[in-house]
Amino acid sequence: MPTPVNIITVRNLVKKFGSFIANDHLTFEVKKGEIFGFLGANGAGKTTAIKILCGLSYPTSGEVSVAGFDIYSRREQVKKNIGYMSQRFSLYDDLTVFENIRFYGGIYGLRKQEINSRAHALMQRLGFEDARNKLIRDIPLGWKQKLAFSVAILHNPKIVFLDEPTGGVDPITRRQFWDMIYEAAHDGITVFVTTHYMDEAEYCDRVSIMVDGKISALDTPENLKLKFDAPSMNEVFIKLARA
Repeated sequence: MPTPVNIITVRNLVKKFGSFIANDHLTFEVKKGEIFGFLGANGAGKTTAIKILCGLSYPTSGEVSVAGFDIYSRREQVKKNIGYMSQRFSLYDDLTVFENIRFYGGIYGLRKQEINSRAHALMQRLGFEDARNKLIRDIPLGWKQKLAFSVAILHNPKIVFLDEPTGGVDPITRRQFWDMIYEAAHDGITVFVTTHYMDEAEYCDRVSIMVDGKISALDTPENLKLKFDAPSMNEVFIKLARA
């Protein structure tokens, strides 16, 4: 069986803001098609690291490769090969469902014909045909999250970054959202996800937990529970945070 290819490689990543060290010598790899959980309390340094991986910020030092491209010299290539979804902002409320799809398809460099065919297929798959001309502000939050995720992978990126994508949605919608994540991973898209729901950590292939700018643990959920003698990932997280 061939060894999985690293789609993200990070070696001794440091990011400083003045004397404050937000990321303290982070080292990890993410495999192609993996669902990788990037966890940590508020202020642990997750968002700073994600900005670097997305090509939105430079590291202070260290080696970082995303989708096969060096983050220092090939940031534009990195951006073309990733998708991104944030809990806080992903879709424009004053545009319709179709207008949002068309807008982001254009940003991702898709041709008009590609956008139209993918938009039609997307709305059919989500059951959104009747919502095509509805403003985003007028559809339920769960629908927004599903649409935002689908738009983030509209261009078939190698990696999609999901920053707390299920915040505020009900448990049934969260489960449906994770079904979409599994489907994307099955299609070969690597999923890099942050979440504050520790039960969602159980759905990941591997989990990294950051504390005070450092990676304190990195392994499969099952191995982490064994290592920390914990019945759940929530207990693992609490033990690490308290330590």
